[in-house]
Amino acid sequence: MKQAKTLTDKQLKAVLAHCATRRHAARDRAIVLVSHLAGLRAKEIALLTVPNVVGEQGIRDEFVLSPQQTKGRKARRVFLNAKLRSELAAYLKHAKLGKNCLALFQSQKGAGFSANTMCQLLIRIYEDCGLEGATSHSGRRSFITNLAAKGVSVRVLAELAAHSSISTTQRYIDVNDTQLRAAVEMA
Repeated sequence: MKQAKTLTDKQLKAVLAHCATRRHAARDRAIVLVSHLAGLRAKEIALLTVPNVVGEQGIRDEFVLSPQQTKGRKARRVFLNAKLRSELAAYLKHAKLGKNCLALFQSQKGAGFSANTMCQLLIRIYEDCGLEGATSHSGRRSFITNLAAKGVSVRVLAELAAHSSISTTQRYIDVNDTQLRAAVEMA
């Protein structure tokens, strides 16, 4: 099975520009950035709650996903960098969330997304941008690939991705010509 396309910075900027034109612009932008800056799966994004990311002091710098929110049914910590915390704060400042729903991201009907509808939303956004091969897993692969390119160890990447094996994490890492050229220049 072919892996999801990883996005370049230029492609991600194009996706975010496209999100700005959509009916639920702030929500869609936040969803894309959670995928790309925290490496969450579509299911995990769909099941995020406001209490997951908002604490007494505002947006948390880390939180725990419950076993029910994860693919492997194992609780795991998620870390949010300053940029993503800022994006989520901006999103929540203007979000009109339904009173009876704790979901961080809500559909136009005021309910949370299912894993499938979150996948479909991300695929539609990428397709609208003409990104062939991009799927709901593209953000997660881009997150891992970008950190690997910055020298983050595979062991740390496996922990961030909640992979039990570093060999799984290694399959997520894309290599491009720029990296290959830089590696040869080190010789």
